[in-house]
Amino acid sequence: MEYIYETHLHTIEASACSSTPGEDYITYMKGLGYSGIIVTDHYFAGNSCVPRDWPWEKRVEKYCSGFEHAKEAAGSDFTVLFGIEYNFHGDEFMIYGLDKKWLLNHPGFETRDRYEVYKMVHEAGAIMIQAHPYRERGYLSEINITPDISDGVEVYNAANPDWQNSLAYEYAVKRGFRMAGGSDIHNFSQENMGGMKFSFPINSIEDYKEAFMAGEGTPVCRMNVHDKPGEFRPVSEFIELTKPTQESTLEVFWH
Repeated sequence: MEYIYETHLHTIEASACSSTPGEDYITYMKGLGYSGIIVTDHYFAGNSCVPRDWPWEKRVEKYCSGFEHAKEAAGSDFTVLFGIEYNFHGDEFMIYGLDKKWLLNHPGFETRDRYEVYKMVHEAGAIMIQAHPYRERGYLSEINITPDISDGVEVYNAANPDWQNSLAYEYAVKRGFRMAGGSDIHNFSQENMGGMKFSFPINSIEDYKEAFMAGEGTPVCRMNVHDKPGEFRPVSEFIELTKPTQESTLEVFWH
């Protein structure tokens, strides 16, 4: 039996770019064949909609509410886990293994630099994976790559063009990094979807973290989900997702 998990998902409760309440994802994602989701809203240094002038506890409560609403709405046969997307200077990382209690106890976490965050994350027993490392957008002026703070690389991001994903895939292969896949979903209009496939169920963020670090799980994708029935297939089967057809147009800075 195969189990597919979304690893990159944004809710309207905490991400300024999302238009979907956490609780609304459950039925939709089940219908696409997912066994569970990891809610990874933008943290405070990124595209967060949590007011900066609120007291710390209230900010954390708001930030975690999308995850909590999704978890409350999920049935016993659907897993909802907590994650974080942390922004530095356009380079963003998925953090898996921290929780609400940890955030409450670490005010100012969003002000740390890359190496401080990585140290704090690892001291807490969590992991960091660079999301869409070769993403290009009109609001970005550069690409920042920091292999020293990466426990893995998101080689497939369903919201990115194929050539940007293929550059991420090539980067992971050259560096020998563990590979992740995700949709980066903000609403139901998204045509392509991604995730991680396992041969066993993932019941907790600890399960996911340990499986990923052990090299288990396969990045998968499913194209044109609204137009035709289909199934999730390994990213490695698509030449357009694994063999770059062009270089980055933005300058790449290595840290």
